Amino acid sequence: MNSDNTQAKPAVRLRSVGAVEEETLAYARTKIDAVVGRTGLPAVSGEVRLVRAAAHHVDRPWSATADLRVGGHPVVVMVEEATGTALVDRLQDRLRRQTDKAAHAWDHGHRPAAPPWRGGDLPSAAGAPGAA
Repeated sequence: MNSDNTQAKPAVRLRSVGAVEEETLAYARTKIDAVVGRTGLPAVSGEVRLVRAAAHHVDRPWSATADLRVGGHPVVVMVEEATGTALVDRLQDRLRRQTDKAAHAWDHGHRPAAPPWRGGDLPSAAGAPGAA
């Protein structure tokens, strides 16, 4: 059966650096897919990288960087935590917040206005001094 409501699987690559366990990667994949696979989001692509530092004296050895494009809008999220699970949970929260902002801007067409020297609208001359 064909359906017009299908959404292509998001093209978000998950990479790891250091001693990242398979369970943590599977947990991260589930959480990331839950955020970027929501209905109503424009096309999402990019990469998420999980890093576990080899040094044991570091307070927060886990870090993650997400570099995504949501409907043409860049979304960059960076997180540091003490455990892999806490890292993925915080990453999910921040990704959801940032992708919501990007999707809202995409839906409403919010774009910064071009300055006058780049062809943007000129201010009204009605309030300008010397206007008749």
